[in-house]
Amino acid sequence: MNAYAERFVRTIKESYLERLILFGEQSLRRAIEELVVHYHHERNHPGLDNELIFPELTATDPFAPIERCQRLGGMLNHYYRRAA
Repeated sequence: MNAYAERFVRTIKESYLERLILFGEQSLRRAIEELVVHYHHERNHPGLDNELIFPELTATDPFAPIERCQRLGGMLNHYYRRAA
């Protein structure tokens, strides 16, 4: 396993999975799916100057109210403005 994969697994384990109570393989798989989406599409990455790995390419309305997307019962939050 390369260093990036090891870091990704360690981040998910230490930052998120240790805080969850999982009830079997299905709940683990669901949690990991939510974490992967958040990690790659919603989380700012310090190594990329706090940019997203896969940013949305749609223009947002700068005057639209800020909205929140919650994952894993509110453990993960992503704030955004709606597209214009």
